[in-house]
Amino acid sequence: MSKFLHHFWQNFKEYLILIFLIIISLYLITLDSSPKTQKIRAIVFGSLSIINSVISDVIEFENVKAENERLRATNADLMLQLSKLRKDALLIDELKNSLNLKDTSKFQLISSRVISRFSNSSQETVTINSGRKSGVEIGMPVINGKGLVGIIFSVSDDFAVVKTLRNNTLNLTVKSERTGEHGVLKWKSNSLRIINVPKTYQIKKGDRIVVSELSSIVPIVVPIGVANSLENIETGIFNEIVVLPFVDFNKVEYVFVVPVVSSKQIRDLELNLLKKFK
Repeated sequence: MSKFLHHFWQNFKEYLILIFLIIISLYLITLDSSPKTQKIRAIVFGSLSIINSVISDVIEFENVKAENERLRATNADLMLQLSKLRKDALLIDELKNSLNLKDTSKFQLISSRVISRFSNSSQETVTINSGRKSGVEIGMPVINGKGLVGIIFSVSDDFAVVKTLRNNTLNLTVKSERTGEHGVLKWKSNSLRIINVPKTYQIKKGDRIVVSELSSIVPIVVPIGVANSLENIETGIFNEIVVLPFVDFNKVEYVFVVPVVSSKQIRDLELNLLKKFK
């Protein structure tokens, strides 16, 4: 609020001084009780009422913007907490009382706004107005109130580029919350798909898909979407599961960067292991 008042004063100080002088003039006018003076007094007081109303509306608008930003951050934080609670509930059901739950402390989300986007049939990125100065680093997950948007791909002092899930170079380990079965999520054929799914898997339409705790890219459990359909059922030894994302990527405007980065050591070990099998 103090920043707003300072900004308001810097931009409107001439008008405020003018209004102050008008008020002084009005006070002097009140000493004159002639009919003409009273008419002028009524017109001026009416004008001042309108000006006061406009100023009040501007201040109220700024307050509403600040409140909307706070609510968006709260919504995203609640989504993360709910996702963790769902995971913990499933673990409790499986392991009963033998499980020691991890700390559920809140993340210090970094609020950001999408300022530009690039998209084609195989890749999509968005640029946000937060960078190193805000604590953003490459590899940090980006979310909104509905689920995972993508991963920080590159960063400067004041801006960062996010590689969204609609990117065929991003392979993410996910799982079905209901069955616990894992798979690799990939952008393919203009849809999100879990690829190379064994036919023995029990994932069904409507199952909630989340980031797996086995993921070396996103180190937290975040909602992705729901399983929508199975493909390649009759041919081959693997199925593909089409996933409908919770996030509407075409309408993403406000996002939050989660200040956690996956272990580089784990990623390097997995890459080295993959090279041995090639």
